[in-house]
Amino acid sequence: MAVHLVTGGSGFVGAAIVRRLGERGEGVRVFDLRRAPDLPQGVTFIQGDILDEAALGAAMQGVAYVHHTVALVPLTKADARYDRVNADGTALALACAARAKIRFFSHLSSSAIFGAPSAMPVTAATPLAPIEAYGRAKREADERVRAAQAAGLLPTACIRPRTILGPGRLGIFSILFEWIRDGASVYVIGDGNNRFQFVHVDDVAEVSIQACLQERPGCYNVGTDRFGTLREDLSWLIAQAGSRSRVRSLPAGPAIALLSCLDRLGLSPLAPWHYLTYHRPFWYESGPVAEQLGWRPRFSNRDMLLDGYRWFVDGGAAADASIHRSPTRQGVLRGLKAVSRWL
Repeated sequence: MAVHLVTGGSGFVGAAIVRRLGERGEGVRVFDLRRAPDLPQGVTFIQGDILDEAALGAAMQGVAYVHHTVALVPLTKADARYDRVNADGTALALACAARAKIRFFSHLSSSAIFGAPSAMPVTAATPLAPIEAYGRAKREADERVRAAQAAGLLPTACIRPRTILGPGRLGIFSILFEWIRDGASVYVIGDGNNRFQFVHVDDVAEVSIQACLQERPGCYNVGTDRFGTLREDLSWLIAQAGSRSRVRSLPAGPAIALLSCLDRLGLSPLAPWHYLTYHRPFWYESGPVAEQLGWRPRFSNRDMLLDGYRWFVDGGAAADASIHRSPTRQGVLRGLKAVSRWL
């Protein structure tokens, strides 16, 4: 039985990989700072920091495959620590994996490495042009993973998901789901008529698993093949929820300027990646991943929005969970929510 190490296995995507590997009967080991309260039975947990070379190297002994999901996400607003954890941590994981003679290394990258591309869809030829600190650190990590493959150190894959949803995802989506549940208006930057692609956490997990099991190096842009505009999909969710919420537009220029100011003052949970890109069209072409791995997305935008919303209203928020698995403090946005309920 092959053993898989999931770094960041207590996080949103990492936990999904752990669960799906367990369902397949694979051996699973988790390396993380905290033990998830819902860690499946039979999974070995190793507590450690991704920057602790000795602990990380020890965790990789006897491992065949690594799924590297550790990262500081945009909500952390980590500034200089993005480079340390997301880029340097990845480089250290690669070095430890090479010494341990890992058979395959799958790295969870990000669509933030593309920034705000002007041409759609994003393809293998789209340049990496991040526009904020998180995306720049993830680009550096992505480049180091590809460099390790090119240098013959070990075979690797870069999994580049669109915005990830599904049961268990909270973070900024806890704000969206709460406002819909409570009948508050939902605001979008611009008119909301931008086509916007999500991806289900189980689909992302399956791509990482298939890349490892097939030992198929490459860069995999992963998103659903069924999605509409942001306004269409949010309006559909509101209707399914039976909410009196409405989707309302904010003028892009003033909204971005205000959110940027609130961000700098520490009064808003939204980070630059959110307010600089969510009003723009963004989607991947789906064909290449299907051709390379034989994979097809199981979930549409609407499937995953509804799954996530129902999980939220059923009281799914977990204590002592990672940032994407925990509700987000709303700051001054809570005042906007209170006003919007009466507009």
